[in-house]
Amino acid sequence: MKLSIIKGFSFGLTSGIITTLGVIVGLHSSTHSTLVVIGGILIIAIADALSDALGIHISEESEIKHSTREIWESTISTFLSKFVFALTFIIPFLLLSLSAAITASLIWGFSLIILFSLYLAKQQKLTPYKVVLEHLIIAVIVVVITHYVGDLVATFG
Repeated sequence: MKLSIIKGFSFGLTSGIITTLGVIVGLHSSTHSTLVVIGGILIIAIADALSDALGIHISEESEIKHSTREIWESTISTFLSKFVFALTFIIPFLLLSLSAAITASLIWGFSLIILFSLYLAKQQKLTPYKVVLEHLIIAVIVVVITHYVGDLVATFG
Protein backbone atom coordinates (compact mmCIF):
# COMPACT_ATOMS: atom_id res chain seq x y z
CA MET A 1 0.00 0.00 0.00
CA LYS A 2 1.22 3.52 -0.74
CA LEU A 3 2.82 5.51 2.08
CA SER A 4 0.43 8.43 1.56
CA ILE A 5 -2.59 6.17 2.05
CA ILE A 6 -1.05 4.40 5.05
CA LYS A 7 -0.23 7.77 6.63
CA GLY A 8 -3.81 9.00 6.28
CA PHE A 9 -5.30 5.68 7.36
CA SER A 10 -3.16 5.37 10.48
CA PHE A 11 -3.82 8.98 11.49
CA GLY A 12 -7.56 8.69 10.84
CA LEU A 13 -7.89 5.36 12.63
CA THR A 14 -5.99 6.50 15.72
CA SER A 15 -7.62 9.90 15.90
CA GLY A 16 -11.04 8.43 15.19
CA ILE A 17 -10.75 5.94 18.03
CA ILE A 18 -9.20 8.18 20.68
CA THR A 19 -11.30 11.26 19.91
CA THR A 20 -14.52 9.27 19.75
CA LEU A 21 -13.80 7.42 23.00
CA GLY A 22 -13.05 10.76 24.68
CA VAL A 23 -16.29 12.28 23.43
CA ILE A 24 -18.32 9.20 24.39
CA VAL A 25 -16.94 9.06 27.92
CA GLY A 26 -17.06 12.83 28.46
CA LEU A 27 -20.62 13.23 27.18
CA HIS A 28 -21.78 10.20 29.15
CA SER A 29 -20.23 11.58 32.35
CA SER A 30 -21.83 14.97 31.87
CA THR A 31 -25.27 14.04 30.50
CA HIS A 32 -25.97 10.30 30.90
CA SER A 33 -27.92 10.60 27.63
CA THR A 34 -27.72 8.06 24.83
CA LEU A 35 -29.04 10.61 22.34
CA VAL A 36 -26.37 13.16 23.27
CA VAL A 37 -23.61 10.53 22.98
CA ILE A 38 -24.88 9.43 19.54
CA GLY A 39 -25.01 13.08 18.47
CA GLY A 40 -21.43 13.55 19.66
CA ILE A 41 -20.27 10.52 17.69
CA LEU A 42 -21.97 11.81 14.52
CA ILE A 43 -20.37 15.22 14.98
CA ILE A 44 -16.93 13.64 15.43
CA ALA A 45 -17.48 11.45 12.37
CA ILE A 46 -18.27 14.47 10.19
CA ALA A 47 -16.70 17.65 11.56
CA ASP A 48 -13.57 16.20 13.11
CA ALA A 49 -12.94 13.86 10.18
CA LEU A 50 -13.10 16.82 7.79
CA SER A 51 -10.96 18.92 10.12
CA ASP A 52 -8.29 16.23 10.46
CA ALA A 53 -8.31 15.62 6.71
CA LEU A 54 -7.72 19.32 6.08
CA GLY A 55 -4.99 19.30 8.74
CA ILE A 56 -3.19 16.41 7.04
CA HIS A 57 -3.68 18.10 3.66
CA ILE A 58 -2.07 21.34 4.82
CA SER A 59 0.66 19.51 6.74
CA GLU A 60 1.59 17.47 3.67
CA GLU A 61 1.57 20.60 1.48
CA SER A 62 3.81 22.46 3.92
CA GLU A 63 6.52 19.79 3.64
CA ILE A 64 6.95 20.69 -0.05
CA LYS A 65 8.01 17.15 -0.88
CA HIS A 66 4.76 15.41 -1.85
CA SER A 67 3.00 15.32 -5.19
CA THR A 68 -0.53 16.66 -5.48
CA ARG A 69 -1.73 13.06 -5.84
CA GLU A 70 0.05 11.96 -2.63
CA ILE A 71 -1.41 14.92 -0.72
CA TRP A 72 -4.93 14.05 -1.85
CA GLU A 73 -4.42 10.35 -1.10
CA SER A 74 -3.44 11.23 2.48
CA THR A 75 -6.33 13.68 2.76
CA ILE A 76 -8.97 11.26 1.51
CA SER A 77 -7.67 8.26 3.46
CA THR A 78 -7.57 10.37 6.65
CA PHE A 79 -11.17 11.47 6.16
CA LEU A 80 -12.52 8.04 5.24
CA SER A 81 -10.75 6.14 8.01
CA LYS A 82 -11.71 8.65 10.71
CA PHE A 83 -15.29 8.85 9.43
CA VAL A 84 -15.77 5.07 9.22
CA PHE A 85 -14.04 4.18 12.50
CA ALA A 86 -15.90 6.92 14.40
CA LEU A 87 -19.24 5.74 12.99
CA THR A 88 -18.62 2.16 14.17
CA PHE A 89 -18.99 3.41 17.74
CA ILE A 90 -22.68 4.22 17.15
CA ILE A 91 -23.59 0.53 16.84
CA PRO A 92 -23.38 -0.33 20.56
CA PHE A 93 -25.58 2.67 21.43
CA LEU A 94 -28.26 1.49 19.04
CA LEU A 95 -28.25 -2.06 20.38
CA LEU A 96 -27.36 -1.90 24.09
CA SER A 97 -28.15 0.00 27.25
CA LEU A 98 -26.08 3.14 27.80
CA SER A 99 -23.70 1.59 30.34
CA ALA A 100 -23.25 -1.58 28.28
CA ALA A 101 -22.63 0.53 25.16
CA ILE A 102 -19.92 2.51 26.98
CA THR A 103 -18.22 -0.74 28.01
CA ALA A 104 -18.55 -2.20 24.50
CA SER A 105 -17.13 1.00 23.00
CA LEU A 106 -14.13 0.94 25.31
CA ILE A 107 -13.47 -2.72 24.49
CA TRP A 108 -13.88 -2.05 20.75
CA GLY A 109 -11.65 1.03 20.80
CA PHE A 110 -8.90 -0.50 22.91
CA SER A 111 -9.00 -3.68 20.81
CA LEU A 112 -8.53 -1.69 17.61
CA ILE A 113 -5.63 0.23 19.15
CA ILE A 114 -4.01 -3.04 20.26
CA LEU A 115 -4.43 -4.65 16.83
CA PHE A 116 -3.10 -1.65 14.95
CA SER A 117 -0.21 -1.27 17.42
CA LEU A 118 0.71 -4.93 16.89
CA TYR A 119 0.63 -4.35 13.13
CA LEU A 120 2.90 -1.29 13.48
CA ALA A 121 5.33 -3.13 15.76
CA LYS A 122 5.58 -5.99 13.27
CA GLN A 123 6.09 -3.62 10.32
CA GLN A 124 8.83 -1.71 12.16
CA LYS A 125 10.35 -4.79 13.82
CA LEU A 126 9.80 -3.34 17.30
CA THR A 127 8.95 -5.06 20.57
CA PRO A 128 5.15 -5.43 20.37
CA TYR A 129 4.31 -5.00 24.06
CA LYS A 130 6.17 -1.66 24.21
CA VAL A 131 4.29 -0.25 21.23
CA VAL A 132 0.95 -1.57 22.49
CA LEU A 133 1.55 -0.29 26.02
CA GLU A 134 2.57 3.17 24.82
CA HIS A 135 -0.53 3.56 22.66
CA LEU A 136 -2.90 2.11 25.26
CA ILE A 137 -1.55 4.37 28.01
CA ILE A 138 -2.25 7.43 25.87
CA ALA A 139 -5.78 6.21 25.09
CA VAL A 140 -6.49 5.46 28.75
CA ILE A 141 -5.24 8.90 29.78
CA VAL A 142 -7.64 10.51 27.28
CA VAL A 143 -10.55 8.42 28.58
CA VAL A 144 -9.79 9.18 32.24
CA ILE A 145 -9.35 12.93 31.66
CA THR A 146 -12.54 13.22 29.58
CA HIS A 147 -14.47 11.28 32.22
CA TYR A 148 -13.48 13.76 34.90
CA VAL A 149 -14.04 16.75 32.63
CA GLY A 150 -17.54 15.39 31.96
CA ASP A 151 -18.12 15.03 35.71
CA LEU A 152 -16.97 18.62 36.21
CA VAL A 153 -19.26 19.92 33.47
CA ALA A 154 -22.18 18.06 35.06
CA THR A 155 -21.73 20.06 38.26
CA PHE A 156 -22.56 23.27 36.34
CA GLY A 157 -25.95 21.92 35.18
